[in-house]
Amino acid sequence: MEGFGPAFAFWMLSLITLVAAGGVMVSRNLLHAVLFLIVTFVGVAGFFVLLSAEFLAMAQIIIYVGAIAVLVLFAILLTPRASRDNGETKMAAPAALLAAALGAVTVFVIHDTNWDRATESPNLAVSALGEALLNTWVLPFELASVLLTASLVGAIMLVRSPEEEAEDVLK
Repeated sequence: MEGFGPAFAFWMLSLITLVAAGGVMVSRNLLHAVLFLIVTFVGVAGFFVLLSAEFLAMAQIIIYVGAIAVLVLFAILLTPRASRDNGETKMAAPAALLAAALGAVTVFVIHDTNWDRATESPNLAVSALGEALLNTWVLPFELASVLLTASLVGAIMLVRSPEEEAEDVLK
């Protein structure tokens, strides 16, 4: 990553991603928080593009933006309007303490790590990765899709009113 263009793109992506992640944390409206989360996911995909990992960037967009964020949006939109705000909690002080501890550990790890560069690039083609995903790792992918489908059906069942359930029993 040499030159003005990639460095500028890195710093702009860093700014956008960090501001969006901060928006997720401070937003009181859950819908706005999910929209900030989508921007954060797209920013992370931009980092993958800068690292010349285009497959991971597309997987980030398809899986996280296209599936997870949409699933969360459906869950939020299917819940009653009264519970959409992100109200005050008694856990703000412990969460801030935990965030400070995690930040301290991160700074320690960054400072203590040996940051040598790899001498050779990895020899993994996208076709070999696709072959592994469709042969070796097909069961975990199928289980994840069933789990996501079950969670979406569960979210729908949780927000149904007693009148809607009574209609289904009568049919």
